[in-house]
Amino acid sequence: MENIKLKITNELKHFENTPQVNSRYNGEEKQKLAKAAKDFESLLTSMMIKSMTESTGGLFGSEGYGEDYFDTIFQNQLSAQMSNQRPVGIADMIYRKMTGESLKDLAPVEISPKFQAPKIKLENINEVQPSVGSLDRLKRYDKIIEQASQNFGIEKNLIKSVILAESAGNPKAFSKAKAKGLMQLIDSTASDMGVRNVWDPKENIQGGAKYLSKMFRQYDGKVELALAAYNAGPANVDKHKGIPPFDETKNYIARVMSYMKYLEKQDEQS
Repeated sequence: MENIKLKITNELKHFENTPQVNSRYNGEEKQKLAKAAKDFESLLTSMMIKSMTESTGGLFGSEGYGEDYFDTIFQNQLSAQMSNQRPVGIADMIYRKMTGESLKDLAPVEISPKFQAPKIKLENINEVQPSVGSLDRLKRYDKIIEQASQNFGIEKNLIKSVILAESAGNPKAFSKAKAKGLMQLIDSTASDMGVRNVWDPKENIQGGAKYLSKMFRQYDGKVELALAAYNAGPANVDKHKGIPPFDETKNYIARVMSYMKYLEKQDEQS
């Protein structure tokens, strides 16, 4: 069967004729509409890039093993960056038709901006020193962690301890459960937290801290339950009405708290 090609003389007429939606949206709904509009623009941009490079065999040429695979990855990343940094205007056009506003006017939505997790008590915790290599790697992300701490009300040393326990400071860590990056985010959690590139250290840390903040609020500021939910999922915490009876989860909580005790002591001595 031959491919059917559509000829559109006015590329914008479908958007121009889109009926105006008069209903008002709250901040969370606007964020979702904005994300959908940007994702559509990113997809369209990816298709444009693919179309423009077809004659040359793709971005990496037609020779060599696996080039189609790398082409797809690079096209998706490039289109996402273009949509974020230099949008072509389609996302804004869609968003305007839906809300009557511009994406430029969209205010960032924070998760409880005034939320501050309670100070964690470490008196009865035994400190454990992480490996020297993991501590060295962690230093690269001090500024990002500090910002995430301020954004989401989570102690910076707790964020650091979770990173040490999850990935030992390796931004390319990938688990059997398909958790990715410094704070080992699975795709669904990353998406829910607004993370577009899970391999970007800044986005990964912001997303992980944001999720930690959510778990703290969900479990009334109880650090053990928040960490249990981060490790085993809130469904298991709710099911067992507390810390799940999993050795992995119990050891995880103990390790994070022990790392935090060590980091707190180092701060006191510096």
